[in-house]
Amino acid sequence: MGNSLQEQLLKAGLVNEQRLKQARSTKRKQVKPVAKGRSAPVDPAREQARQAQAQKAQRDRELNRQRQEEAQRKALDNELRELIHAHRLSRDGGDVAFNFTDGTALKRLYLRAEQQRQLVAGTLAVVRQDTFYELIPAEVAERVTARQPERVVVYNKPGQDLDSDDEYADYKVPDDLMW
Repeated sequence: MGNSLQEQLLKAGLVNEQRLKQARSTKRKQVKPVAKGRSAPVDPAREQARQAQAQKAQRDRELNRQRQEEAQRKALDNELRELIHAHRLSRDGGDVAFNFTDGTALKRLYLRAEQQRQLVAGTLAVVRQDTFYELIPAEVAERVTARQPERVVVYNKPGQDLDSDDEYADYKVPDDLMW
């Protein structure tokens, strides 16, 4: 039983030597690697499976990228929330109404008179924290602005002249002007 099937068929006389050599040659050609300049026969099922695997890998990479971006966004939100919470100033006893706009909505905070002066001067800022507003120092507002500028609602930067873009700044208004 040490003989191969081909040798057994040859001994039984079912095949001749010529057919045996031809079968070996055909088998060797199928197994032999592709020679230079010739292309291997393309198996459509393998090609389709390879393309499906490549598409799946691309989808997986995209999903992983989206998950990482979402995790980074959540980490940044948590970091800013903790930063604002740690540096917020108490508005207890506030009797001066400070009005400001957040987008198209008009909002109002009640502050102490000193806090209102500091807010106008630019040493304090108002930031949005989820659905409410907090009063924080200007240094913290700079850090928040660097990470998420849309959170800072009111921040008058010191040295910023509000009338610098006035077209009529060079013209004096006469004292005796009557309307």
